[in-house]
Amino acid sequence: MAVTEPAPAPPLAPHEGILRRQSLRESAARTYARSLPIVPVRARGLTIEGADGRRYLDCLSGAGTLALGHNHPVVLEAIKKVLDSGAPLHVLDLATPVKDAFTTELFATLPREFADNARIQFCGPAGTDAVEAAFTLVRAATGRSGLLAFTGAYHGMTAGALAASGGAEDVRVTRLPFPQDYRCPFGTGGEHGAELAARWTESVLDDPKSGTPAPAGMILEPVQGEGGVNPAPDAWTRRMREITAARSIPLIADEVQTGVGRTGAFWAVEHSGIVPDVMVLSKAIGGSLPLAVIVYRSELDTWQPGAHAGTFRGNQLAMAAGTATLAYVRENRLADRAADLGARMLASLRALASHHPCIGDVRGRGLMIGVELVDPEAAPVGTGGEAPPDPVLATAVQQECLRRGLIVELGGRHSTVVRLLPPLTLTDEQATAVVDRLADALAAAERSPYRRAATASVR
Repeated sequence: MAVTEPAPAPPLAPHEGILRRQSLRESAARTYARSLPIVPVRARGLTIEGADGRRYLDCLSGAGTLALGHNHPVVLEAIKKVLDSGAPLHVLDLATPVKDAFTTELFATLPREFADNARIQFCGPAGTDAVEAAFTLVRAATGRSGLLAFTGAYHGMTAGALAASGGAEDVRVTRLPFPQDYRCPFGTGGEHGAELAARWTESVLDDPKSGTPAPAGMILEPVQGEGGVNPAPDAWTRRMREITAARSIPLIADEVQTGVGRTGAFWAVEHSGIVPDVMVLSKAIGGSLPLAVIVYRSELDTWQPGAHAGTFRGNQLAMAAGTATLAYVRENRLADRAADLGARMLASLRALASHHPCIGDVRGRGLMIGVELVDPEAAPVGTGGEAPPDPVLATAVQQECLRRGLIVELGGRHSTVVRLLPPLTLTDEQATAVVDRLADALAAAERSPYRRAATASVR
């Protein structure tokens, strides 16, 4: 009997070959590519087109980097102008007209009381290096070494930034409770929960037996992003400012993800009206290109030349793109737009929650929105008796979103918070489409046999 040879495997489509080579060549540490197996080839505004011809609504926006969405005309024009001018693209930390314009525009957007007495340090191109610079600065200025940080925090992936983030182990950073309405560590939530968190902070700092020496600084996010989109209550933020000021502890506001209009104010600290001692800025300030800085009170400017240096601190294209972005957001009042549209999206998502018990909480500020997914049939957990997080469902929702042409990311302690970070240029029609696709994805994920089987196996 003749043996029939198996038919040859069909050739891979070009985008499939790219994805396969990526999986073979890139490190196991890659993240977004695992849950978003697409090959972008064109993009404009909210929309990405993949190499397979599919179009997606991008509600990840470079993890909040793209305040104006992809390839906004004012950003492209600013980059093109620098390229056509013949200006040097690499200048270390030398002064240039492009850099001067960026610094001038940035200071024009900062709270006036802060900007009038501030200095700026250009850092390596990632936000995590700016966090490291902030730590170096306050340690040099105070002569102290310890730090105060909060549960659920995320400040970057370098050693010092990781040590101040929520998942750190065996570090010399004092961890303080971050107030949450949902899953409050004290089981109360609201104003009372925030007050208890503030009292705990005061107790730790003032108790001579707490084991906490006078720290060099306190770092906080006005809205925790990777921690699950947890907005800090304004009154609590003001208390942190009062507590640190009374004890001569510099307050560092990490605005890497919350800045440039994202939360409905140009800078998220403006919601509470506080003036921090240091602001850590990156992501959107570069107009889609790598750029990171710290801005701080001039009294802290005691470090020595070269105390925090780096080769790539003078990214001229990013500064030009950043200047254009900052000016466009300011002139077109996009922070106000984010506040208004974000409030409407939150209302729509909360209405959706009334039909889906698996939505444990909907929260956010401006266009920084999170939807926490839970298992409503499981026994309550925690001090507040909330339903347990459901990471299987969250992963299923993310994948169903992708099938419907919607890109979202997951965050929170158990990766169960669906995060929405659309560009500030989002239209009303696009906002409706985002909510509709998420609603469809949620309904499909709830019906998924895989999800039901996985949940049963967990129980």
